[in-house]
Amino acid sequence: MAGNSNRKGAIRKQKKGATVGTGGHVRRGLEGKGPTPKASERPYHKQYKIKAKQEKVAATKPRRAPKSTDAEWAAGRNSVVEVLRAQIPVTAVYVAEGAERDGRLREAFKLAAEQGLNMLEVTRGEMDRMTGGAVHQGLAARLPAYEYAHPDDLLERATDNDEVPLILALDSITDPRNLGAAIRSAAGFGAHGVLIPERRAAGMTASAWKTSAGAAARIPVAQTVNLVRQLKAYQAAGCMVIGLDAEGDVTLPELCTPEGLAGGPLVVVVGSEGKGLSRLVTETCDQIVSIPMVNDLESLNAGVAASVTLYAISQARG
Repeated sequence: MAGNSNRKGAIRKQKKGATVGTGGHVRRGLEGKGPTPKASERPYHKQYKIKAKQEKVAATKPRRAPKSTDAEWAAGRNSVVEVLRAQIPVTAVYVAEGAERDGRLREAFKLAAEQGLNMLEVTRGEMDRMTGGAVHQGLAARLPAYEYAHPDDLLERATDNDEVPLILALDSITDPRNLGAAIRSAAGFGAHGVLIPERRAAGMTASAWKTSAGAAARIPVAQTVNLVRQLKAYQAAGCMVIGLDAEGDVTLPELCTPEGLAGGPLVVVVGSEGKGLSRLVTETCDQIVSIPMVNDLESLNAGVAASVTLYAISQARG
């Protein structure tokens, strides 16, 4: 037996690196350590460094405000004269060779000269091509692409003016005249900007410019890819979001009482023509507000509803 004991001892001496009491370490090494972290969460992994670099670039990258896709044309003598009268931004005015010099054309020349605009003469074929075959009557004006603001700019404008934010949001308004009327009301009643969806909604066309009566040059209009997401971002920034609907939880006069929301940071959402507020927008709103009317009208025009509401809020704010 003694010989066997010596033989085991000899064998132990031959095992390289074996020491007394290492069994516990082995068992602990076999215990689970939880799920393996993602490659982007491990400091020494290549993906972690790539992610860190991307975040750094994103933090320093300037915001890109959406822009309209292309310039627009106002074609026809009445249209061009109205655009020039409203002092809508115009790049240049084009007249076709041999165009009859009537009163409207002479007025267009006079207005263009007063505003320092270029008057360019082109062939009728060239004007047909530029205006996409519109009935131009030998006169057209080119409007530059409208530069939309970033949604965050609207809040920053209120901060810069040391004022309580008031933003008008339009839920898929498709008539550019309603958009123009809403912009005019927003400018007139102290709103800090207008927010519109980028898709399936009216943009800043010549018609919207004209209806705004020049107000679009005094108040920013911002576009957003996702209206609901942006409304939630405004809520996270401290704004209350109210939507206008005939079946509202409270009436507009109740909103504008001292106990109401009118005095605080506010986003007013107006629904589209015919359909009103979309379901997701309605669910996002903190409160739905109705405008009481004497007669049983089905609903107010979107531009009128925005005007009435903004006026009441401006009065409540003093």
